[in-house]
Amino acid sequence: MTLKELLYSSPVIPVLVIDSLDDAVPLARALVRGGLPNLEITLRTDVALEAVRKIAREVPDAQVGVGTVRTVDDIRRAWDVGATFAVSPGLTPALLDLEHSIPLLPGAMTPTEIMTAFDAGFRCLKLFPASFAGGADFLRAIAGPLPDVTFCPTGGIREDDLLRYLSMPNVACVGGTWITPKDAVARKDWDMIETLARRAVAIANEQPTAAGRSGSAAPEAGEEDPGAALESLRS
Repeated sequence: MTLKELLYSSPVIPVLVIDSLDDAVPLARALVRGGLPNLEITLRTDVALEAVRKIAREVPDAQVGVGTVRTVDDIRRAWDVGATFAVSPGLTPALLDLEHSIPLLPGAMTPTEIMTAFDAGFRCLKLFPASFAGGADFLRAIAGPLPDVTFCPTGGIREDDLLRYLSMPNVACVGGTWITPKDAVARKDWDMIETLARRAVAIANEQPTAAGRSGSAAPEAGEEDPGAALESLRS
Protein backbone atom coordinates (compact mmCIF):
# COMPACT_ATOMS: atom_id res chain seq x y z
CA MET A 1 0.00 0.00 0.00
CA THR A 2 1.42 3.38 -0.99
CA LEU A 3 0.85 6.61 0.92
CA LYS A 4 -1.73 7.72 -1.63
CA GLU A 5 -3.59 4.43 -1.31
CA LEU A 6 -3.56 4.77 2.46
CA LEU A 7 -5.02 8.27 2.29
CA TYR A 8 -7.85 7.13 0.04
CA SER A 9 -8.57 4.03 2.11
CA SER A 10 -10.32 5.94 4.91
CA PRO A 11 -12.10 9.32 4.86
CA VAL A 12 -10.66 10.61 8.13
CA ILE A 13 -7.29 10.31 9.84
CA PRO A 14 -7.92 10.93 13.54
CA VAL A 15 -5.23 13.25 14.91
CA LEU A 16 -4.50 12.01 18.42
CA VAL A 17 -2.81 13.62 21.40
CA ILE A 18 -2.25 10.77 23.85
CA ASP A 19 -1.43 11.84 27.42
CA SER A 20 -1.77 8.44 29.10
CA LEU A 21 -0.14 5.33 27.70
CA ASP A 22 -3.01 3.26 29.12
CA ASP A 23 -5.36 4.99 26.67
CA ALA A 24 -3.38 4.20 23.53
CA VAL A 25 -4.58 0.69 22.69
CA PRO A 26 -8.28 1.01 23.70
CA LEU A 27 -8.49 4.33 21.84
CA ALA A 28 -6.97 2.83 18.71
CA ARG A 29 -9.25 -0.22 18.92
CA ALA A 30 -12.34 1.98 19.22
CA LEU A 31 -11.36 3.94 16.13
CA VAL A 32 -10.59 0.80 14.15
CA ARG A 33 -13.95 -0.72 15.15
CA GLY A 34 -15.59 2.50 13.99
CA GLY A 35 -14.03 2.17 10.56
CA LEU A 36 -11.09 4.59 10.87
CA PRO A 37 -7.90 2.51 10.96
CA ASN A 38 -5.42 5.20 9.86
CA LEU A 39 -4.21 7.01 12.98
CA GLU A 40 -1.86 9.94 13.49
CA ILE A 41 -0.22 10.05 16.93
CA THR A 42 1.22 13.52 17.43
CA LEU A 43 4.61 14.01 19.06
CA ARG A 44 3.18 16.40 21.63
CA THR A 45 3.41 14.26 24.75
CA ASP A 46 6.12 12.28 26.50
CA VAL A 47 4.35 8.98 25.83
CA ALA A 48 3.64 9.51 22.14
CA LEU A 49 6.35 7.28 20.71
CA GLU A 50 5.67 4.46 23.16
CA ALA A 51 1.97 4.79 22.30
CA VAL A 52 2.85 4.27 18.64
CA ARG A 53 4.89 1.21 19.56
CA LYS A 54 2.04 -0.33 21.60
CA ILE A 55 -0.58 0.32 18.93
CA ALA A 56 1.66 -1.06 16.19
CA ARG A 57 2.14 -4.25 18.22
CA GLU A 58 -1.34 -4.74 19.70
CA VAL A 59 -3.75 -3.33 17.09
CA PRO A 60 -2.77 -5.10 13.87
CA ASP A 61 -5.63 -3.60 11.85
CA ALA A 62 -4.39 -0.05 12.50
CA GLN A 63 -2.02 1.87 10.27
CA VAL A 64 -0.34 4.04 12.86
CA GLY A 65 1.59 7.14 11.89
CA VAL A 66 3.57 9.75 13.77
CA GLY A 67 2.49 13.38 13.53
CA THR A 68 4.09 16.72 14.39
CA VAL A 69 7.32 15.48 12.81
CA ARG A 70 9.76 18.39 12.66
CA THR A 71 13.25 16.91 12.47
CA VAL A 72 15.20 14.12 10.84
CA ASP A 73 15.49 12.51 14.27
CA ASP A 74 11.69 12.49 14.56
CA ILE A 75 11.49 10.48 11.33
CA ARG A 76 14.07 8.00 12.54
CA ARG A 77 12.38 7.54 15.90
CA ALA A 78 9.04 7.03 14.15
CA TRP A 79 10.56 4.20 12.13
CA ASP A 80 12.14 2.66 15.20
CA VAL A 81 8.80 2.35 17.04
CA GLY A 82 6.95 0.82 14.09
CA ALA A 83 5.15 3.76 12.49
CA THR A 84 3.95 3.19 8.93
CA PHE A 85 3.88 6.86 7.92
CA ALA A 86 4.86 10.28 9.21
CA VAL A 87 3.11 13.65 9.07
CA SER A 88 4.82 17.02 9.30
CA PRO A 89 3.41 20.55 9.75
CA GLY A 90 5.75 21.74 6.98
CA LEU A 91 8.73 20.78 4.87
CA THR A 92 12.17 21.97 5.97
CA PRO A 93 15.40 21.69 3.92
CA ALA A 94 16.54 18.88 6.24
CA LEU A 95 13.34 16.90 5.66
CA LEU A 96 13.60 17.58 1.93
CA ASP A 97 17.13 16.15 1.80
CA LEU A 98 16.38 13.10 3.95
CA GLU A 99 16.10 9.70 2.30
CA HIS A 100 12.86 8.83 4.04
CA SER A 101 12.65 5.50 5.82
CA ILE A 102 8.85 5.75 5.88
CA PRO A 103 6.40 7.72 3.70
CA LEU A 104 6.14 11.37 4.71
CA LEU A 105 3.04 13.54 4.37
CA PRO A 106 4.41 17.09 4.65
CA GLY A 107 2.32 20.16 5.35
CA ALA A 108 1.94 23.08 2.97
CA MET A 109 -0.15 26.25 3.09
CA THR A 110 0.70 28.31 -0.01
CA PRO A 111 1.06 27.65 -3.75
CA THR A 112 4.81 28.19 -3.47
CA GLU A 113 5.12 25.62 -0.68
CA ILE A 114 3.01 23.16 -2.69
CA MET A 115 5.13 23.66 -5.80
CA THR A 116 8.35 23.28 -3.79
CA ALA A 117 7.14 19.98 -2.36
CA PHE A 118 5.98 18.82 -5.79
CA ASP A 119 9.39 19.59 -7.30
CA ALA A 120 10.94 17.46 -4.54
CA GLY A 121 8.79 14.50 -5.58
CA PHE A 122 5.89 14.74 -3.14
CA ARG A 123 2.47 14.13 -4.68
CA CYS A 124 0.50 13.89 -1.42
CA LEU A 125 0.47 16.85 0.96
CA LYS A 126 -1.27 17.98 4.10
CA LEU A 127 -2.99 21.36 3.75
CA PHE A 128 -2.27 22.88 7.14
CA PRO A 129 -3.76 24.69 8.90
CA ALA A 130 -6.63 24.12 6.50
CA SER A 131 -9.18 26.51 8.02
CA PHE A 132 -6.69 29.40 7.99
CA ALA A 133 -5.32 28.53 4.54
CA GLY A 134 -8.72 28.99 2.92
CA GLY A 135 -10.14 25.51 3.37
CA ALA A 136 -12.23 23.95 0.63
CA ASP A 137 -12.37 27.22 -1.33
CA PHE A 138 -8.56 27.27 -1.50
CA LEU A 139 -8.44 23.64 -2.62
CA ARG A 140 -10.99 24.34 -5.34
CA ALA A 141 -9.00 27.34 -6.54
CA ILE A 142 -5.70 25.46 -6.87
CA ALA A 143 -7.19 22.32 -8.42
CA GLY A 144 -6.89 23.97 -11.83
CA PRO A 145 -3.23 25.06 -11.84
CA LEU A 146 -2.06 22.21 -9.57
CA PRO A 147 -4.27 19.26 -10.52
CA ASP A 148 -1.77 16.51 -9.79
CA VAL A 149 -1.41 17.05 -6.03
CA THR A 150 -3.56 15.11 -3.57
CA PHE A 151 -4.36 16.66 -0.19
CA CYS A 152 -5.27 15.67 3.32
CA PRO A 153 -6.53 18.97 4.80
CA THR A 154 -6.03 19.20 8.56
CA GLY A 155 -6.55 21.94 11.12
CA GLY A 156 -9.85 23.36 12.30
CA ILE A 157 -11.97 20.77 10.49
CA ARG A 158 -15.20 19.63 12.09
CA GLU A 159 -17.80 16.98 11.32
CA ASP A 160 -19.95 19.56 9.51
CA ASP A 161 -17.07 20.25 7.10
CA LEU A 162 -16.45 16.65 6.09
CA LEU A 163 -18.65 16.33 3.01
CA ARG A 164 -17.54 19.66 1.60
CA TYR A 165 -13.88 18.68 1.76
CA LEU A 166 -14.42 15.17 0.43
CA SER A 167 -16.30 16.60 -2.56
CA MET A 168 -13.05 18.22 -3.73
CA PRO A 169 -11.40 16.24 -6.56
CA ASN A 170 -7.96 16.83 -5.03
CA VAL A 171 -8.87 15.66 -1.49
CA ALA A 172 -8.28 12.06 -0.44
CA CYS A 173 -9.25 12.40 3.23
CA VAL A 174 -9.16 14.87 6.10
CA GLY A 175 -7.35 14.91 9.42
CA GLY A 176 -9.26 15.86 12.52
CA THR A 177 -9.51 15.81 16.29
CA TRP A 178 -13.30 16.04 16.67
CA ILE A 179 -13.68 12.25 16.69
CA THR A 180 -11.71 11.95 19.95
CA PRO A 181 -13.04 14.68 22.27
CA LYS A 182 -10.80 15.29 25.28
CA ASP A 183 -13.62 14.72 27.74
CA ALA A 184 -14.53 11.39 26.15
CA VAL A 185 -10.91 10.22 26.32
CA ALA A 186 -10.66 11.38 29.94
CA ARG A 187 -13.78 9.34 30.77
CA LYS A 188 -12.41 6.42 28.73
CA ASP A 189 -15.68 6.47 26.83
CA TRP A 190 -14.49 4.29 23.98
CA ASP A 191 -18.07 3.55 22.90
CA MET A 192 -18.66 7.24 22.22
CA ILE A 193 -15.47 7.49 20.20
CA GLU A 194 -16.41 4.41 18.19
CA THR A 195 -19.81 6.00 17.53
CA LEU A 196 -18.22 9.26 16.34
CA ALA A 197 -15.94 7.28 14.04
CA ARG A 198 -18.86 5.32 12.59
CA ARG A 199 -20.76 8.57 12.06
CA ALA A 200 -17.84 10.09 10.16
CA VAL A 201 -17.69 7.05 7.89
CA ALA A 202 -21.45 7.21 7.31
CA ILE A 203 -21.25 10.91 6.42
CA ALA A 204 -18.38 10.25 4.04
CA ASN A 205 -20.41 7.55 2.32
CA GLU A 206 -23.03 10.18 1.46
CA GLN A 207 -20.50 11.63 -0.97
CA PRO A 208 -21.28 10.01 -4.36
CA THR A 209 -17.64 9.14 -5.03
CA ALA A 210 -17.01 7.88 -1.52
CA ALA A 211 -17.91 4.27 -2.24
CA GLY A 212 -14.98 4.04 -4.61
CA ARG A 213 -12.49 6.01 -2.57
CA SER A 214 -10.15 3.12 -1.88
CA GLY A 215 -10.26 2.00 -5.47
CA SER A 216 -9.53 5.48 -6.80
CA ALA A 217 -6.22 5.70 -5.03
CA ALA A 218 -4.06 3.72 -7.41
CA PRO A 219 -1.26 5.98 -8.64
CA GLU A 220 -1.02 6.67 -12.33
CA ALA A 221 1.63 4.84 -14.32
CA GLY A 222 5.05 6.10 -13.38
CA GLU A 223 3.83 7.89 -10.29
CA GLU A 224 5.67 7.24 -7.05
CA ASP A 225 5.32 8.36 -3.46
CA PRO A 226 8.64 9.09 -1.67
CA GLY A 227 9.54 6.16 0.56
CA ALA A 228 6.40 4.19 -0.24
CA ALA A 229 8.18 1.24 -1.79
CA LEU A 230 10.67 0.83 1.06
CA GLU A 231 8.39 -1.02 3.43
CA SER A 232 4.98 -0.87 1.71
CA LEU A 233 3.63 0.73 4.88
CA ARG A 234 4.97 -2.28 6.80
CA SER A 235 2.00 -4.36 5.64
